[in-house]
Amino acid sequence: MAGGSGGGGTQHWLWALGGAVAASAMGGAILFAAGAFEEAQPDPDLAGYSYTSDLCNRTSFTPFESSNYKIKPAGSSSSSSGASGSSAQNPQYSGVQQGAVDSMWCNAELKASDAGSNDYSSTWVYSAATLHKKTDPTAEFADGYRAYESQRGSIAYKVTPVSGIGDEAYLVSRSDDSSGSYVILGVRDGWMTYQITWSSYTSRTTSTKPPTTDQVAGMLKSSAGETLRKLGG
Repeated sequence: MAGGSGGGGTQHWLWALGGAVAASAMGGAILFAAGAFEEAQPDPDLAGYSYTSDLCNRTSFTPFESSNYKIKPAGSSSSSSGASGSSAQNPQYSGVQQGAVDSMWCNAELKASDAGSNDYSSTWVYSAATLHKKTDPTAEFADGYRAYESQRGSIAYKVTPVSGIGDEAYLVSRSDDSSGSYVILGVRDGWMTYQITWSSYTSRTTSTKPPTTDQVAGMLKSSAGETLRKLGG
């Protein structure tokens, strides 16, 4: 009888031990599910840049002005919406601060300084800056611009790395077209991304020689460099 009693005690002890182990494992699972063992997210590397509600005020138009272009007076805009004679502000700006990103935009219509009254050419410079506060854009940045080279269609694009601006930068240029040009410069500096785009249409009535792709690229690089300095980077 004594031996049977001792065996029962040992069995009860093993059951208790097994229950404690199971409870401990369950508790660990709950803590893991609750994120107790997640690694801390890195602080965003904004490289000194800060938000502004008026990106146009920080955008450098000097390189365009030095190349015989000026901001077209408001009220004479020939915007893509076809609202000729619109009283819309030029340049136009906007911005918004959100939990994950701060976004800023500036769009400006330019015209050649020596353009005649019958010259219906149009040139637009679009710029946008984004402060990524939750996710590092590094892994996806280059792929976003490299994708232009993979587009299949009647228009071909060339993508070229650009040095001397930010941590990495890419220039996207469309194949030469006598009716206009389209050039993009994208820059990443830390977790800040910036893009400035030149989009132009050359009228048959123009007497002004449009800039080459290389000349446009030079204007975009200079403007981006000066603008990013003004943004505080």
